[in-house]
Amino acid sequence: MTEPKAPDPSRRSERSRRAIYEAALGLVGEVGYGRTTVEAIAARAGVGKQTIYRWWPSKAAVLMDAFLDLATRAAEEAGPGGPVIPDTGDLRADLRLVVRATVDQMNDPAYDAPARALTAEGVIDAATGARFVERLLAPQLELYTVRLRAAQQAGAVRPSVDPRIALELFVGPLLHRWLLRTLPLTHAYADAVVDYALDGLAPRP
Repeated sequence: MTEPKAPDPSRRSERSRRAIYEAALGLVGEVGYGRTTVEAIAARAGVGKQTIYRWWPSKAAVLMDAFLDLATRAAEEAGPGGPVIPDTGDLRADLRLVVRATVDQMNDPAYDAPARALTAEGVIDAATGARFVERLLAPQLELYTVRLRAAQQAGAVRPSVDPRIALELFVGPLLHRWLLRTLPLTHAYADAVVDYALDGLAPRP
């Protein structure tokens, strides 16, 4: 008779980790960050509380990894090579495409609740805020820097423009409207943000 295979601890750990991610994201979306607890995450995931504390020091750390995993899987589904801002030679069209996609993501409930929770926690806890910037925001902002530098080389953006400052003209207005809920985030708004920003960055006669 064939000996039964012993359980693979790594596969069991991965299943538990995935269940914890899904539980954390689900609870934050349903009851909010304040009412989400490690105990509730553990109960929904079907694991012991000690399992969570063995891997993460706090519910903020759990949610951080869950949200990063969500973003990573979305990037993988978008196609090989990782996230990029396309370079078709038409800077306005390329940025409109990306800023519209950002608006769609901000309006997606799956992203909205955990992103707001981590943003709020980052304001209170500087260490959480720094990790959120380092692990999620900084790589995304670098995509704008790369694309704007290419546009400078192509003559579409003034050489004197600092790309790291200029990218905030595109992402800053979106974040302000999303965070404060001042007005709806729409594709028309995304296009206007790109147009207004590029009018200020274009070479001057």
